[in-house]
Amino acid sequence: MAIRIGVLRDTAPLERRVALTPDAVGKLVKGGAAVIVESGAGALAFATDESYQAAGAAIGTAAEAGSADLVCRVQRPAAHEAGALREGTVLIALAGVLDPATRDALARRRVTLLALERVPRITRAQSMDVLSSQATVAGYKAVLLGAASLARFLPMLTTAAGSLAPAKALVLGAGVAGLQAIATARRLGALVTGFDVRPAAADDVRSLGAKFLAPEAITADAAAAGGYARELSDEQHRRVLAAIDGAIGGSDLVVATAAIPGRPAPRLITADMVQHMRPGSVIVDVSAETGGNCALTRPGETVEQGGVTILGPLNLPSTMPVHASQMFARNVQTLIQHLTTDGALSLDLGDEITGAMCLLFEGAEPSRPASPTPTGSTA
Repeated sequence: MAIRIGVLRDTAPLERRVALTPDAVGKLVKGGAAVIVESGAGALAFATDESYQAAGAAIGTAAEAGSADLVCRVQRPAAHEAGALREGTVLIALAGVLDPATRDALARRRVTLLALERVPRITRAQSMDVLSSQATVAGYKAVLLGAASLARFLPMLTTAAGSLAPAKALVLGAGVAGLQAIATARRLGALVTGFDVRPAAADDVRSLGAKFLAPEAITADAAAAGGYARELSDEQHRRVLAAIDGAIGGSDLVVATAAIPGRPAPRLITADMVQHMRPGSVIVDVSAETGGNCALTRPGETVEQGGVTILGPLNLPSTMPVHASQMFARNVQTLIQHLTTDGALSLDLGDEITGAMCLLFEGAEPSRPASPTPTGSTA
């Protein structure tokens, strides 16, 4: 029997993305799946009900979409929304930190929860990695936000009124978000320097035409399994702060993207460093949702300190819902294809991808969970 897939509308604050776009739905329908989309699920991403119908999906209520064999959302449902899910269904979503009320609600419905942020960082799972695809959006948008808040141009300009020097940008963290930020700032004409604690990041930064900051401050053991940054020792962290402190005062725009999977964001910009920056400078803290790289960041707010603007944006990918949803949906589509055999849902917790993602199996913690490879937006 062909798999039935439901697409639910996301209701989380600031969320504008949709888990499956009409294009992805069309590919799944051509593969034999039956898809039902909650009416209005794609509205905030500019995907109309009519476009889903044209792709071969049916439009229905939340309860009808939630009655499918496999249900997709961007963010996991709140506890009070779990009742829309069919008992025993498989839910694919970003799980975040499961609060007890939501865990209990999903358990009562015997839901199997596959957490998208736990896709392991292995070659065959790259096309399912939503964190990487969404980090691309975050890095790009962070530079645009910073440029809009700056008191100066990013590129060098030669005008009848004289020449204007280019702005200097510093990007902390050379993972997916950081590298996209570096590339975007370079395209806009800034002089860019990138920093990361992992030795391998130096070549990535330089390949984009940026300078790499303080190679003496990085260590060979700063990368964890899968290539992500690990938590540093006190001495290593002290050397990192010293390197950043030496460069931040001359930077007009700082984009901070450093993160450690499963941990609060590392503190890389102290209040004293902010005082060293020139008035009119801007910090965009992409890691605001996990505590921020800057000591003065307030998640979701803009802070002014000594003439320096510190932005703590939340859910940056959702601010560009069309392309963010397009990439997210391709990741989810590929994952669904991985989870199906001959058109039917087939879950194997012994599989290194499925097992790593499974937080709940039929409402309970998996009895034999696979050890997940560290995942997340990298430093």
